[in-house]
This record gives sequence, C-alpha cells and structure tokens, in this order.
Amino acid sequence: MSKDSRDVPAPPWRKPRRPAQVKRQLNQELIVETGLAILDAEGFDALSMRRVAQELETGPASLYAHVSGKEELLELIYDRVCAEIRLPEPDPSRWKEQLREYALEVHRVFGEHADVARAALASIPTGEHSLRTGEFTYGLLIEAGMSPREASLAMDRLTLYLVGDAYEASVHWARMRAAGMRDPREYFEAFIRQITTYYRALPRERFPHLYDHVDDLTADGGEARFEYGLELLLDGIEARMPRT
Repeated sequence: MSKDSRDVPAPPWRKPRRPAQVKRQLNQELIVETGLAILDAEGFDALSMRRVAQELETGPASLYAHVSGKEELLELIYDRVCAEIRLPEPDPSRWKEQLREYALEVHRVFGEHADVARAALASIPTGEHSLRTGEFTYGLLIEAGMSPREASLAMDRLTLYLVGDAYEASVHWARMRAAGMRDPREYFEAFIRQITTYYRALPRERFPHLYDHVDDLTADGGEARFEYGLELLLDGIEARMPRT
C-alpha cells in the first residue's frame, strides 16, 4: 500500500473495521483463573470445560492439552484458592491460638470463593498450596505433642468443619442467585423470617422447646455460629493434647 493511498479516508458508508484483538496464550494458569472467575460469578453448576472454552473464545478440545477434564480443573481451582491462605511461622507453644488464626483465615478465603468448597469435599490435598496448609496444621499438632495418628484425625475433622461451613454458605448463595436477590442481608432476613413463622405454627404440645425458644434458635448469625463451633473443636483438641 502506497503512502498516498493510506492518506485517502474510507467512504462514510463503509463500516469501520474493528481492530483485531490479540488472544492471550492458552495455558493451564489461564484456564484455572478463568474457571475460578466463572465459579465466583455464576456458581459451581455453571462451571464446565465448555463454559471455560467459551469464555476464552476457543473450543473445548483445546483445553485438554492443559487440563485432563473438569475433575482436574476443580482440583487446580481449589489449589489456586488455597494459595490465598496466609500461614504464620509455626509456633507449637501457641498451637491453639495459631490453629484458631488458621481456621479464621481459611474461613475468610473460602467466604470469598464460596462455591469452591464443593470442589474441596472428599478431595485429598495433592496441589502445592493445599499440601502447604496440610503440612502446617498436621505439623503444628505433632510438634505440640500430639501423636501423628491422633493429629491426623484432628486435622481431618477441623478441615471437614471448615469446608462444610463454606459448603453451607455456597448453598445459600445458590438459592439467593436463583431468587434473583443480590443483597445477602436481605436474603438471610427473609430466610430467618420463614423459619420463625413456620416454627411458631407448629403444635406446641408436640414441639414445646422449638416453639417456645424459636427466637434463641435464630438469634445468632453465621459468623457467631462458626466461631462457636470452632471453639468447640479447639477445646476438644486441647482436651486430647498430652499434658507436659
């Protein structure tokens, strides 16, 4: 093309061409980040290899060169989320305090990626970052004096509590999305109203405690319930910790 032809403007009736968009290089990290974004925005049920490929403007087959399938993608997404968990330098003399800090940190991270808990259920840590969290909790309990076998059970039950709590939150998020609601406070207030209305309609002669104490049953929010359950677990672990 000559310099003179570049100076000639296009006719006003001709549609201007869109500038070509440079596609990002497809790799495992990009696939995982895209899958996590879908999980956060649309929920667990929306995530599929096809949906990730659609977001990346490619075909599903091109993803399999980097990820073997949805199961591996979920494992990689879970490990990616575990990378956000901040761990302190282990101090066995403060094991209970550090285990509490760890649990609250996991609770925070899972709360930001609620549906990832569904990927964590029945999953054995194999990724670098999920292994890092397992090494921290298991090692902390062993160094504090617990036998490796009992520390294994304690770590397993604590992890299940953290994942289960996050999973329950993901169920509520799914219901909230299905109802077209965006404000979590509005959703939970409506949810509690339904419970209290139903319990107050129960026959009192058959369910006297539920009927009489419905306000106490629904008084505490999710954070208070989580922290109460966490303290129960930590106190139970402490009761089984060998005395020195």
